Amino acid sequence: MSNDTDIASLDGRAEYERKTVRPEDIEFERIGSEEEDYESAPPTYEINTYPADFTLEVLYTKWNAGDIEIPRFQRQFVWRQVQASKLIESFLIGLPVPAVFLYTKRTTQKFLVIDGQQRFRSVFYFFDGFFGEEQKGKRQVFQLKGLSKDSKYYDKTFEDLDEPDRRKLHNCVLRSFIVQQLDPAADDTSMYHIFERLNTGGTLLANQEIRNCVYRGSFTELLQVLNTLPEWRRIVGRDAPDTRQKDVELILRFFALLDTASYKKPMKDFLSKFMKANREPSNSVLGQFEELFRGTCKGVVDNIGDRPFHIRAGLNSAVFDCVMVSFANHRGVIAADIRERYDRLVSDDEFLNNARSGTTDELVLRKRFRAANQALFG
Repeated sequence: MSNDTDIASLDGRAEYERKTVRPEDIEFERIGSEEEDYESAPPTYEINTYPADFTLEVLYTKWNAGDIEIPRFQRQFVWRQVQASKLIESFLIGLPVPAVFLYTKRTTQKFLVIDGQQRFRSVFYFFDGFFGEEQKGKRQVFQLKGLSKDSKYYDKTFEDLDEPDRRKLHNCVLRSFIVQQLDPAADDTSMYHIFERLNTGGTLLANQEIRNCVYRGSFTELLQVLNTLPEWRRIVGRDAPDTRQKDVELILRFFALLDTASYKKPMKDFLSKFMKANREPSNSVLGQFEELFRGTCKGVVDNIGDRPFHIRAGLNSAVFDCVMVSFANHRGVIAADIRERYDRLVSDDEFLNNARSGTTDELVLRKRFRAANQALFG
């Protein structure tokens, strides 16, 4: 099947992201095998999901106790006060409210919010009396806006409600679905796929955005720092970070594929497992990661220039990974004719075929990496 046919047959997350791309985002060369991998289905898991009818008061208590966590790198609270006000009114007058999904973290038994951040925050902000987080030392009072002026709740804060209505709101139930992974018992890798399928916050989260939510830690923070490096921005060809974290995903791909021997398809899960395994490395390991990436980016820019992996219509992620890793493995031994070597590599028909078709297959990937390493540093 041709590369173009592969692309034409896809109609999912990758297609959605193409339609919502912004002008400042990175332009990628479309590769059918990469997009197929990007949308790949999860392996087999045994999942237990059950409903729980928590009252808003119980959820608020759990929130204040730190027993409910909203992933740090998940999209921030985006509802306007009118939207949040109508949610509160729905509880007060008995209208149905969509359920939320919570993942039980194996190690702590705390709840991680998969879907429902906007609903949770709206309720908790209303109980707090303030809408949104503090800005410049101030917080906006949360009054119920956008309701009919004839409503008994119009313009009311929580404290303005009469005691029966405050008690009624506390006792309202928000149906919650609790998700637990039963097997495999050794990890929580299903959490990634649950986020992917259930997060419905108006805009689908991209794969790396999901990883940032699920595997947050010091390594996630390092990826964000490395994404701002001037040499790196010259490589991807955009000054501003990609709004869908595609540039961060490329950095993750670089680190994960330093060990090609351990690579197993799909790339999507390989990257997730690497990020999970390295979510909280030691400071010395973080320093080594940073030094390696900085040095590699400098070597690439100094020797083959800006936007080096834009081979055809956009950045080719398959050329990117094998060339970056080759440079990382040969710092300090770069030949004087490295630019000529690189030009010959990206003009080689067999190499380009392996960089545009079946790019995430184990054999094709390793063949591509061997070819890049031999052409550039052999």
